[in-house]
Amino acid sequence: MMTDVADYTTEEGLLFRLRGGDHVAFELLYLQYSKPLYLKLRRMVKYAEEADELLQELFVKVWEKREQIIIHQSFEAYLYRIAQRMAVDYFRKLERQSKMYQQAQLSKGAMREDLEEYLLAKETQRLLDDAIALLPEQRGKAFTLCKIEGKSHREAAEIMNISPNTVHNHLVKATGTVKEYLEKAGKTLSPLALIMALSYVGC
Repeated sequence: MMTDVADYTTEEGLLFRLRGGDHVAFELLYLQYSKPLYLKLRRMVKYAEEADELLQELFVKVWEKREQIIIHQSFEAYLYRIAQRMAVDYFRKLERQSKMYQQAQLSKGAMREDLEEYLLAKETQRLLDDAIALLPEQRGKAFTLCKIEGKSHREAAEIMNISPNTVHNHLVKATGTVKEYLEKAGKTLSPLALIMALSYVGC
């Protein structure tokens, strides 16, 4: 049977006491192995703060699993194996976080693009509405039917109860007025909205 002195001065004795929940044995093992383990972790993960956090986590694991510790080689080798696994887990976690961050950035980028497209479409529509509001009623109706809704001259003529040729004349005059308005308004508004408005109505 071991004496108390032998128990605290040999690795075998310390591990025996550790398995029994002896805090003194745990502290002695920590003092003996924490520095070389820290240096090993520091070499693996590069950063001092992360290495220290992993070291503390390692010894928490040792304490929590103390009753299951069965050493076939040295306790130092046992601790090094745990440290290596923790370093691997650390880098896997970093990789997952990096992927999650990239996905979040992509999602944010997509949301921002959707918002920009919405605002641009809204500005373009406002420009067109303002321009059409300046037109006489028949010209405005012909312009809306043909340029905005995409109807043919014949279809617009049937709706307006006028001839296709009259629709064409209304459309030519309306297009010139709208184009002139858009070019003037575009000096103080988004150039892209102006381009979209002009291309949208076929000016």
